[in-house]
Amino acid sequence: MNSSLKDKLAVLPEKPGCYLMKNKDGDIIYVGKAKVLKNRVRSYFVGSHDGKTQLLVSEIADFEYIVVSSGIEALILECNLIKQHNPRYNVMLKDDKTYPYIKVTNEKHPRLEITRKVVKDKARYFGPYANAGAASEVKKLLDRLYPLRKCKTLPKQVCLYYHLGQCLAPCVHEVPAEENQRLVEEICRFLDGGHEAVKQELTEKMLQAAENMEFERAKELRDQIRSIEAVMEKQKVTFTDTVDRDIIGFAVDKGWMCIQIFYMRQGKMIERETTSFPYYGDETEDFMSYVTQFYYDKQNALPKEILLPERSEPELLAGWLGVKVYAPKRGKKRELVQMASENARIALQEKFALMSKDDARTIQAVHNLGHILGIGTPHRIEAFDNSNIQGTTPVSAMVVFTDGRPDKKEYRKFKIKSVEGPDDYGAMREVIRRRYTRLLKESQPLPDLIVIDGGKGQISAAMDVLENELGLYIPVCGLAKDEKHRTAQLLYGDPPEPVELRRDSYEFYLLQRIQDEVHRFAITFHRQARSKTMLSSRLDEIPGVGEKRRKLLFQHFGSLKKMREATVEDFRQIGIGDKLAREILRHLRQQADGDANGASGETDKKADA
Repeated sequence: MNSSLKDKLAVLPEKPGCYLMKNKDGDIIYVGKAKVLKNRVRSYFVGSHDGKTQLLVSEIADFEYIVVSSGIEALILECNLIKQHNPRYNVMLKDDKTYPYIKVTNEKHPRLEITRKVVKDKARYFGPYANAGAASEVKKLLDRLYPLRKCKTLPKQVCLYYHLGQCLAPCVHEVPAEENQRLVEEICRFLDGGHEAVKQELTEKMLQAAENMEFERAKELRDQIRSIEAVMEKQKVTFTDTVDRDIIGFAVDKGWMCIQIFYMRQGKMIERETTSFPYYGDETEDFMSYVTQFYYDKQNALPKEILLPERSEPELLAGWLGVKVYAPKRGKKRELVQMASENARIALQEKFALMSKDDARTIQAVHNLGHILGIGTPHRIEAFDNSNIQGTTPVSAMVVFTDGRPDKKEYRKFKIKSVEGPDDYGAMREVIRRRYTRLLKESQPLPDLIVIDGGKGQISAAMDVLENELGLYIPVCGLAKDEKHRTAQLLYGDPPEPVELRRDSYEFYLLQRIQDEVHRFAITFHRQARSKTMLSSRLDEIPGVGEKRRKLLFQHFGSLKKMREATVEDFRQIGIGDKLAREILRHLRQQADGDANGASGETDKKADA
């Protein structure tokens, strides 16, 4: 197995979907489905297989995958992809192999039937359903609930269904068109999502039957409810209207945009296109610019409908292309757009994960970064970030990257001691002073480069301590962010000036990884410190709870929530008497309302993250 395959296997998502195996020429040789893509695709490359599978694996040079929302979606998408690509190793599905639909016929006296063909006959079709047995059960349920005619050809006298109350017997009785229409509308509403209301009604009847000890009736109702649940598990990769449509989603991360286009033809999703590129402007504007260029040369082969994400501008495209373009806000079409966007997000995630696993390019990026800054190769990089919320519990964190890889055993945390209030420059001075004073005293090796998460002020504060207090001349650079909190530019020099770096370069990505990691580490530490401070202060307010008992309570319960939910008996286990236990519980439970009102602090925390 080549290294590229190994890296792709390592970053597969734990989601349902379909995978497409390719040979060295890029031809699709096998299509499969999986409840968990990560497990299924990996299974091809471990253990022993039969002869046919071993032959398939020997030809696999690459693969791609499409994430869906459920096993049923994967099943039907697999069928469509196999028909589209005709892979050599698949057991081919017959051309007439389709999935069942429930049909409401367009006749004077409508009826329900199950069909595997959708034709333009003005009937209403619902599905497809992957489970034919469940579809049949729901039809039987609808037959019992709604007395449309059952016979394909009207008989000359009433049948058993009439006597069971399941048919209006249009064969012998005049049934008003309005009544037929009412029944059709109720059935369509059920199949269009109103089944939840019917399910609720059946659930109430089931409970009532059980209460009346009518257990056979309760079991029958339970089975009906389960049939509804089985068949109404919706899938999104096939439509009944046979309209040709393109579904477009996108995702952005670390200055990159990924766009996924799903092609639906004759109501079936048959193909997708993926494009990734660095973007520099507003994400919506750049997305719309790409889509406009994409359709510029395709105006003679446009689909009937184009679906875009809600954050786009569909009206601009619709006026130019002359086809239906819109951003669905609910329903199955919105779910399809979300599925395209989720696949785009995962594609970017995979891209960055593969980049981080590329040792040769990572080491080269470290070397190139040193060359760009004119400092030699920075084998050891130490990065710092401060974290505080409105000046409370200020902390700082440091991460270490050795030859472009995180070296987690070298990470360090700092509680800011000499600074009060939100003084980012002061906090940076303190942590730089403490870190490098200690390295000098212990004769520890110094880093080749220091990276500061911040702009010119933070860089100047760090350099002032290093040079004027400690006599150290270690290169210091800063990573400034834009208004959307994305890594925007590298700052270096005295005074610090922007350094030109292409956003799609490995050097830029290396710096992004360093900044993301130190920010994550700092935020995690700050949340832990703030949580402990809040817990300690709350318990300090309770008479009879000193330092020793506070530590005992933390060790036993772990959190205020568990402490508040405890009983007096729980406190006895750690030697706290009933009187003090009741006082602790009373005090903590009175504070519960205050915790709820303090949710704004959590909002601040999330914003900081």
